[in-house]
Amino acid sequence: ADATNGAAKALWQSPLTLRGAPPTTHGGINLHWAALGRIVFLSYMDGWPHLYSIAEGGEQPVLLTPGNFMAEHIELSPDGKWLSFSANTGPSADDLERRHAVRVPVDRAAVEVLTPGTGVEWTPVITGDMRSIVCIAAGTAAPPLPAVMPFQGGPVKRIAEDRVPSNFPAPQMVVPKNVVYKAEDGIEVHASLFDAGGPGKRPAIVYVHGGPPRQMLLGWNYSDYYANSYAMNQYLASRGFVVISINYRLGIGYGFDFHRPAASGAQGASEYLDVKAAGHYLRGLPQVDPNKIGIYGGSYGGFLTALALGRNSDIFAAGVDIHGVHDFTSDGGARFGGTAWRYEKNDRDRAAEIAWKSSPVSSLASWRSPVLLIHADDDRNVRVSQTMDLARRLDQTGVEHPVIIIPDDTHHWMRFANMMRVNEATAEFLERKLK
Repeated sequence: ADATNGAAKALWQSPLTLRGAPPTTHGGINLHWAALGRIVFLSYMDGWPHLYSIAEGGEQPVLLTPGNFMAEHIELSPDGKWLSFSANTGPSADDLERRHAVRVPVDRAAVEVLTPGTGVEWTPVITGDMRSIVCIAAGTAAPPLPAVMPFQGGPVKRIAEDRVPSNFPAPQMVVPKNVVYKAEDGIEVHASLFDAGGPGKRPAIVYVHGGPPRQMLLGWNYSDYYANSYAMNQYLASRGFVVISINYRLGIGYGFDFHRPAASGAQGASEYLDVKAAGHYLRGLPQVDPNKIGIYGGSYGGFLTALALGRNSDIFAAGVDIHGVHDFTSDGGARFGGTAWRYEKNDRDRAAEIAWKSSPVSSLASWRSPVLLIHADDDRNVRVSQTMDLARRLDQTGVEHPVIIIPDDTHHWMRFANMMRVNEATAEFLERKLK
């Protein structure tokens, strides 16, 4: 559009398909007017969140980032000729489970992975003098720190190593292993296995992330909430548990069809099949006691934890449900597909029935395993009434269900002390019930 006279013209339109809708990854469309007469944007239209470039006069877009990976944390360089971003790609097949710093020119498909290896790097930004790229860099043990590298690529220098406490337990951490298993409907699920080893058959735990559009990585996560979860899984492994952190369908990092599956959430909870299959996977490991498998997670992970305990107490012997959604049909569950959603003519009753059957509260008759319920009373994402309602229903079943209410905090633990309290309570409950 011409800013002086308001004259505008359409240069290009995305496909009128679900994949053509705006990506729900960091930055959305990520629209930039770059140098060399190029306009760049992000689209899911080929099944992956990829970067495209189009001439400012209009033409067919050029795919800048071909391949089965996603682009996140996208920034335009100061001279407008480059895009820097983080992506789950690299020379190793396991890089699908990581993030690396990547750059690409704005006018052609010439992707360069600047930080290959077993680390995790994110939010790369090109400096004003075009000489360096700065990012956050971590590893499987090394915690996230600022880092800098030459613009052309080269050694990555982590900054402020002296700020890491001398007693940080990096030597005690395990290197998580990428594993792949299949759900009963054939969907392939990727996961990270934490195992410090030990004698005999040991208890195991399934960790379920929230979101659900998230991806747990083979190293520290770029989200503070999930960096805490990664630390927690390392701690549980140090306590003798075999831990599997799963990337179930609805998550990012594996393409559109995995991100937007059929019959998921309040429309059928198909993602639960991936959780159930994780329990079966652990049962098949020689080092795992099949009768001592627990589960925990927060938010959407809390929902799936409760669903697992309700539907399959025969697999999951105990669990910790942290600020989970338990009833999609209540007002408190409306954000996740309850009564506030729009319905087509004549299908509301059927949709409500499916939403109820997709909710943990519909499976109380088969719920036998103990659960610890945790929620903050000022939660703006999932109402605390979701947990109180479940607790009152469990009162009628005889299922052990201690409740911890965190006063004056939100969904994301604004106070570090509260986050630690939740971690300690989670570990204590799982140890007491599974060891």
